[in-house]
Amino acid sequence: MVPVLIFGLVAAIIIAAAIFAAKAARKRREELATLAGRLGLNYQAESDRSLAGRFGFLNALAQGSNRYAFNLLTGDYHGHAVIVFDYHFETYSNDSKGNRQTQHHYFSCCLLTLPQSFPELRITREGMFSKIAQAFGYADIDFESAEFSRTFCVRSKDKKFAYDVCQAQMMEYLLVNRDLSVEIEDRALALAFGKRLSATEIEANLQRLLAIRSRLPEYLFTKV
Repeated sequence: MVPVLIFGLVAAIIIAAAIFAAKAARKRREELATLAGRLGLNYQAESDRSLAGRFGFLNALAQGSNRYAFNLLTGDYHGHAVIVFDYHFETYSNDSKGNRQTQHHYFSCCLLTLPQSFPELRITREGMFSKIAQAFGYADIDFESAEFSRTFCVRSKDKKFAYDVCQAQMMEYLLVNRDLSVEIEDRALALAFGKRLSATEIEANLQRLLAIRSRLPEYLFTKV
């Protein structure tokens, strides 16, 4: 009798969790659709696997397998072509019995299309893993600002481009916004986050995306 009761309780918890998740997902879609309408953007709730291919050169979007975007907001935002989306990928591990376990990962990304192509540049918070990488020869780029160099790990094969981007105004802005992870490559400027953003957070980070774009030196866009 007891095992039956336990099984029933577990089943009830699973069903309740599924119902809660479905309601939360529906509410999120409604909030994002409202936000898109207010900002003059298009909204697509359905999964889009093509985006992972189009921007697969970005490190943030090249993780794991079964990669796809969903809850996409696309269009013109203050004169710039932008794409905001939730992103999913999977990783795998084995439990103590050797059974494969699937881990689902979700985060949000804000992406702006640049008028021309640029080499890869990544600006992320300095942390344990970046320091370990440095110990194995994957050095980051240092700058005149010791505080900026201590706070951020900057990597690019094109050091001149890194110095062009990380000039005084950019470093000052990023030091105020230390939670940002910035990636530039080809015609993409992207901000990736470690979680799914709320509608309010999406609007705020679209503004921060434009703030970063405005701090890219204009001479970068006039080079032949």
